[in-house]
Amino acid sequence: MVADGHGGGSPRGGEPRRERGQGPRGPGSGHSSRGGAGRSGGAGRAPEAGRGASYGSRDGDRASRPVSRTPRLPEPRIEEGVTGKELDRGVWTQLRTLSKENAEGVAQHLVMTALLMEDDIEAAKAHAETAVRRAGRVPAAREALGLVAYRMGDWAKALSEFRTVRRLSGSSHLLPLMVDAERGLGRHEKALDLAQSPEAATLTRDERVELAIVVSGIRRDLGQLDAAASGLRIAELTAKPVRPWTARLAYAYAEAVLALGEVEEARRWFAVAVDTDADLETDASERLDELDGINQTDLLGDDQVDGEAAEAEGDPAREATVEGRS
Repeated sequence: MVADGHGGGSPRGGEPRRERGQGPRGPGSGHSSRGGAGRSGGAGRAPEAGRGASYGSRDGDRASRPVSRTPRLPEPRIEEGVTGKELDRGVWTQLRTLSKENAEGVAQHLVMTALLMEDDIEAAKAHAETAVRRAGRVPAAREALGLVAYRMGDWAKALSEFRTVRRLSGSSHLLPLMVDAERGLGRHEKALDLAQSPEAATLTRDERVELAIVVSGIRRDLGQLDAAASGLRIAELTAKPVRPWTARLAYAYAEAVLALGEVEEARRWFAVAVDTDADLETDASERLDELDGINQTDLLGDDQVDGEAAEAEGDPAREATVEGRS
């Protein structure tokens, strides 16, 4: 939505434990929605469908019928300095179906959704719902609400909104998140069918990587461990330079080979994820520490910790140190 033209969300195929409530914890799960400037998808495309429709009755009927007016709900506050111009050109193309005033207001709410996605999901939801109330047939508005629902783990709502985006825009760029939402609903076979649908062939390279991450997670859920790992042995796993999905792909592959018992290989790929995770989307560093045994409590053992705690009685400084280990 902002800058790169999509709200983002990162699928959860790799299941990084540092999740932010989003589904594809691997599209982290991460995509994303990390903020609204997400990591997969492309709501910035300018769909030709969804150009607005008239919901009013015919002119003759309007004259004879009283107009029902629903009280306008109070709208969430727009932060100072947010103009709506932060949106990319593709989203603004969608907003041309609206009046100038409405387009500017919707744009501001979409920007606020993106800004609040990481830190205040409820506030982000309020802005996204406002955008949908004002522009229900604009794909970017429906995508924003879908991404919020996705981040909140409301898989049914997210899937519904993503389907609406596809219907309005004709684009399947949200397919990885749709597959992950099906996974979140426990419909693994349906998720795999969707991942293998003809629409998958229309995805960009970035979107195909996100889909592969999600499918790998589904395979692990089903106990298909060899398939989970082999599905991620793709050219992008070792491609240069670093791309937005590099860390998540490496993380997902590390998880997949770890499930196969290949600890050294997992350590290698968690290290790759650490080195390429500039945005700290994963908990790869923690996973690497776990594999290397860097856990003070585990290293000491419960008996030794208990012994030190006993010795620390009466010594506040030493007691604080021991408590910090437990």
